[in-house]
Amino acid sequence: MGLKRWVEVIDSHTEGEPTRVVIAGGPDLGTGDLSERLERLRREFDDFRRGIVCEPRGSEVVVGALLCEPVDPKSAAAVIFFNDVGYLGMCGHGTIGLVTTLAHLGRIGPGQHRIETPVGTVSTRLQEDGRVSVSNVSSYRLRASVPVEIPGYGRFTGDIAWGGNWFFLIADHPFDLSLANRAELVAASTAIRSALIDSGITGEDGAVIDHIEFFAAPRSPGSSSRNFVLCPGASFDRSPCGTGTSAKMACLYADGKLAPGDIWVQEGILGTFFEGAITGSPNGRIHPIITGRAWITAESRLLFHNDDPFVSGIAF
Repeated sequence: MGLKRWVEVIDSHTEGEPTRVVIAGGPDLGTGDLSERLERLRREFDDFRRGIVCEPRGSEVVVGALLCEPVDPKSAAAVIFFNDVGYLGMCGHGTIGLVTTLAHLGRIGPGQHRIETPVGTVSTRLQEDGRVSVSNVSSYRLRASVPVEIPGYGRFTGDIAWGGNWFFLIADHPFDLSLANRAELVAASTAIRSALIDSGITGEDGAVIDHIEFFAAPRSPGSSSRNFVLCPGASFDRSPCGTGTSAKMACLYADGKLAPGDIWVQEGILGTFFEGAITGSPNGRIHPIITGRAWITAESRLLFHNDDPFVSGIAF
């Protein structure tokens, strides 16, 4: 029963969506460009990813965040996000969870903090009341009103947009966006994602559209809309989804329905909220700002034994 590895993590949830930040015991990915370090993690240490977020230590809903040394010494941290099926370019709820974790560790205090991600550096602000604002990567709509035929469901029309991940955003649909209806929502959104792939409908440069987002009227006073977001794999976002809210605001801006200074309150499937706003719009793109709150739920040491048949996680 020799111990192969131990890994220290801090768990949190951002408006209901969990984040697991690896603070010690992760693989040595070297230095340099963060996208290159992500590729090394994917190529040489993917068993580490699976062991951290997959069962029996994690679950399909957990998003992992490997804390790395930043390239720029002025940055507070660098991070690589991943889940049970692969890697994420950017993660809004995860960034809020990371900033809250850094504050919990005493590494940062209220104020502005730069966080490096594989798709660019984002600026964050830890507020005195514990809320975190994330100035996300530049976001934009690539294509509007794209039709796709879904076997068993018929035709859906959606926008393709980038908010740090690629999204297919659908406002016209027959579904009830309630937690009790999650099985139907997961099944339908998974079918839509598969149909996009089969039809050759992609993001820029052939990128797979791995997030599907439904929208409906809000249920809470003061909210702008309610959403359901399918993440890569088979899990849905418990939070209102930071990158999804960014993609949505990019579409609204492109349609002339959202202007700099306007507030967009995104209600998630659990009834929690992100507050969104935009600044700047060069070349039709926006700079989204997402504000939300995370709570620390655990400080843990994960153990990996040599004779454990699931030392690298259970991949379904």
